[in-house]
Amino acid sequence: MWRVWLLFDPRRTLIALFTFLMVLALLIHFILLSTDRFNWLEGPRGTVSPPAAQNAPLPAPAPAR
Repeated sequence: MWRVWLLFDPRRTLIALFTFLMVLALLIHFILLSTDRFNWLEGPRGTVSPPAAQNAPLPAPAPAR
């Protein structure tokens, strides 16, 4: 394994590796943000009903005896 580091400069190789991993992580996060299911900032789009539609009507009062 040590002969591999004789072929490549360790500093440049590690900087290239970390740069690649950072770009990959950003790409994955932006892909997830563009989906409805995994968008943790805005939530799902188009599936929210208006608040008045979520309330059920109250039952009628019981007749007095």
